[in-house]
Amino acid sequence: MAPGPAGRTPVFERRPTGGGAAGRSAAKVVALTFDADMTADQGPRAASGERFDNPELVALLRRLKVPSTVFMTGRWAEEYPSQAKAIGTDPLFEIANHSYSHYAFSSPCYGLPVVGKAAMAREVERAFTAFREAGARNVVPYFRFPGGCYDDTALRALAPANVTAVQWDVVSGDAFATDADAVAEQVLDGVRPGSLVVMHCTRSAAPATEAAVRRIVPELRERGYRFVKVSELMEDDRP
Repeated sequence: MAPGPAGRTPVFERRPTGGGAAGRSAAKVVALTFDADMTADQGPRAASGERFDNPELVALLRRLKVPSTVFMTGRWAEEYPSQAKAIGTDPLFEIANHSYSHYAFSSPCYGLPVVGKAAMAREVERAFTAFREAGARNVVPYFRFPGGCYDDTALRALAPANVTAVQWDVVSGDAFATDADAVAEQVLDGVRPGSLVVMHCTRSAAPATEAAVRRIVPELRERGYRFVKVSELMEDDRP
């Protein structure tokens, strides 16, 4: 997407059906996106055995042949470089940027530490560097603000990074959830044509996600939905 007004980072989100894009937003497509979160200060927790990855979820997406976009932090890619490479070289997936540290770009934001304005573009660049060093190739110039929190200052500060910020319209509720059916029902109730669903790819913080996806995918396919990556959803939404 082109830069927004006054050099701000553009923001992509689901368009209302029936408007713009000559009705193409009404197509029964949905993008499942997964945040691979790990903050810069969680290294000791990973060293002690906490798992911030979810290879079983990735394997399930492969078995079900679900194209997906993984919004990955640079710190996650450093902790799990072989997995970052495997995801980032599989044509089923694309890796997008979720910052390096998973610190907030505006405050308040769920208690996250805050990135200073001068460091915001570097956070994005550092994450892209981590993806390259891990060997990921299917990397797209999209960015998801940690917690989805941003303001005008952040949009201006990120403009030099040349990314498009990607929001969502369906919150899965999988963060720290233990009831997979509740997560699945929230997604199934919220999805509309062109929806962007936010989920997580971290076992410790989202232990029910894999089980929820086992239900979500076949039920949406039965309703006639097709799964796409964010890049395809964005392409379909162009006028």
